[in-house]
Amino acid sequence: MMPQSFFTHSVRALALSWLLLAMPTVVQAHAVITATSLQEQPIKPNSPTHLALFFNSTIEFRLSKVQLVSKGDVHHPLTIKPGKQRGELLVNLPGLDAGDYVIKYKVFAADGHLTDDLLRFRVAP
Repeated sequence: MMPQSFFTHSVRALALSWLLLAMPTVVQAHAVITATSLQEQPIKPNSPTHLALFFNSTIEFRLSKVQLVSKGDVHHPLTIKPGKQRGELLVNLPGLDAGDYVIKYKVFAADGHLTDDLLRFRVAP
């Protein structure tokens, strides 16, 4: 026969395990781009437009910054605004000559995490 304390501890441990499994998990992660409008709407030369960036979380756009990096490592600040969907950020692009460019972004997710990354793209002639 097992002692009462062993049985009591086993039941408590099992109950605690089930409780932890049943609790919702809070996931905190960096904002990651899941899609862009570049796949469906490539940037045309010399045509001002906007670029949509879709993130996996809500973005605090007032705390976020986006720059265009052009040939010669020249940085141009860009204006941004929230899109219609959760996690959508709209970037205003000026008319660009054909060539290679980089979008350098620093965005804050709603959970406070900072993401600093690059998005390379090409404007085809």
